[in-house]
Amino acid sequence: MQLTNRWGVFYDASMTTPSLERFNIGVNTPAGRLNTVLDVPTGFVPITSIVPLTRRLGEEILKLEEHQSRSSGRAVSCRMGCAACCRMLVPLSPPEAFSLLEYVEQLPEERQAAIGRNLAASKAELAAQGVLHRLESVADAERPIPDEELEPINRAYYALRHPCPFLENEMCSIYEARPAACRELLVTSPADLCHNFVDNPVEPIPVSVRIGTVLGLVWATVSESAPRLIPLPLALEWARTHRAAAAKRWAGAHLIDRMLDTLWRVLSQGFETGARGEGREARD
Repeated sequence: MQLTNRWGVFYDASMTTPSLERFNIGVNTPAGRLNTVLDVPTGFVPITSIVPLTRRLGEEILKLEEHQSRSSGRAVSCRMGCAACCRMLVPLSPPEAFSLLEYVEQLPEERQAAIGRNLAASKAELAAQGVLHRLESVADAERPIPDEELEPINRAYYALRHPCPFLENEMCSIYEARPAACRELLVTSPADLCHNFVDNPVEPIPVSVRIGTVLGLVWATVSESAPRLIPLPLALEWARTHRAAAAKRWAGAHLIDRMLDTLWRVLSQGFETGARGEGREARD
């Protein structure tokens, strides 16, 4: 399959209520075509308003990949209570960091206090291990950080087997608001291999498009800033520091248009990469 032109992602909008606009979305992906509906708030809204919509779109695309994998005999082995992947460094886009802060600040005070204590303990441990300042440099970077610079940081963090500060009794305490990167990691290999992602032959489900990347690029466009990703242990602190930026508003339809355009570009690059890979295999 290939994405042949700009209309690989399209929408038709019609007013359904005074506050919502319905978008019928069609997306070509490597695992098939997705047709779905998004109800988009009208008027001027903060960037966080498109986070749940974009995540849902990403999850529906991932379901196509999961269905394709299951049809070929490779079912997902992830189960509730399996938290081996919660020792990996999770990146958030700025819109996700703002959205997570909104979620946490709506929780009861005792839950907020418990999360605060967990985050403080996590930062203290990361500082003691000499990793915290490296994470802070990523969160504060004013330029996109290439993968070759991020990989040593990812490996240093994973080597600690440091549990996510939002992990409690091996369960995610922010499951409803968990980042897109967490939602996108599904494996088909035996679960017991996940205790060591580096040395074991762990087989993840292919991801057609990284929603954190899409949201990060949208934020960079509308805020006229450099694309960035924030390490999860620093997400709430970063979002509080940049609260004024989170308060800015844009037309809801404009944000969705930027999101769909970015989604199309990311998928288009994936198709092109896949086509080049198939061409190399054919020559070999």
